[in-house]
Amino acid sequence: MTISGGAVMPADDIDPEIRRFAERLQADYARHFAGAELDLPQRRAVAEEVRSPWRAGGPAMAATEERRVGPSGVRVRIHRPTLDTPLPVLIYIHGGGWTTFSLDTHDRLMREYAHRACCAVVGIDYSLSPEARFPRALEEIAEVLAWLRADGASCGLDTASVAIGGDSAGANLSLASMVRARDSDEPLVQGMLLNYGAFDETPRESHARYGGEEYMLTPDEMDWFWRNYRGEDRSIDPLARPLHAKLEGLPPAFLCIAECDILADENREMARLLQDAGVEVTSEVYRGATHSFLEAVSISSLADRALNDASAWLRRTLTA
Repeated sequence: MTISGGAVMPADDIDPEIRRFAERLQADYARHFAGAELDLPQRRAVAEEVRSPWRAGGPAMAATEERRVGPSGVRVRIHRPTLDTPLPVLIYIHGGGWTTFSLDTHDRLMREYAHRACCAVVGIDYSLSPEARFPRALEEIAEVLAWLRADGASCGLDTASVAIGGDSAGANLSLASMVRARDSDEPLVQGMLLNYGAFDETPRESHARYGGEEYMLTPDEMDWFWRNYRGEDRSIDPLARPLHAKLEGLPPAFLCIAECDILADENREMARLLQDAGVEVTSEVYRGATHSFLEAVSISSLADRALNDASAWLRRTLTA
């Protein structure tokens, strides 16, 4: 994602189809910003509009519904690719730096997983920062998990076959939710789908290598996202910065790593640390992929392949 305008320079290491996606997004964002300072509600509105073409199309669902669940009335969107019951479940947590994006920006991505993995997808409309900072989103996700365990069967969902996943900030929240559940002696899910996750605040070599706007995410943006999520707190809280968490006993994980992403190094490190902790890990590095590349599935064979890889892993994990 980008939140500022500016010229896009060619990047020869980016997959050509992903480059087209990035250039179109950059141009659309630049038209809206045009050097202006937008407040946060305006930035969110722009993000919704710019992302709108990329959520269009894709698989049709047999049924889609929204519910309010848990003590806080957290909104969830449930996509069902078939009316068969009970369906295994992927709980999906959208990215956007804990600050922007929504169930709508990620609707196609959720439908793609539902169709390809033949599972229900439950998207969580968690509260955004800075209005609701850490750990509010984690508390809401815990409420959804508790609702699913208690009432999922009555909704035609298989509560014994559940995975959790998300992209960027959503991958952070997915992993942190399982650390929190393990430490609270709550049930864990069967697998974690972690797409180019934001797992730590400390810049790494990939921040410098892939820090230009043409790579979809800059170090300044990432710092802005972290400050929105945590305020001025830079302490190593493992639920906020799960790269520092104890990882033993967590569910199997699939890590989708974008090669041309400032977060690439921390994702490689997370894969290694999970494996060292005895967690079953499948990690794939997608050459030429930038941050957010999965959203380009309508024009990208690389995004299509990555979604197929993860969905095949989901099917195996949820039917094991």
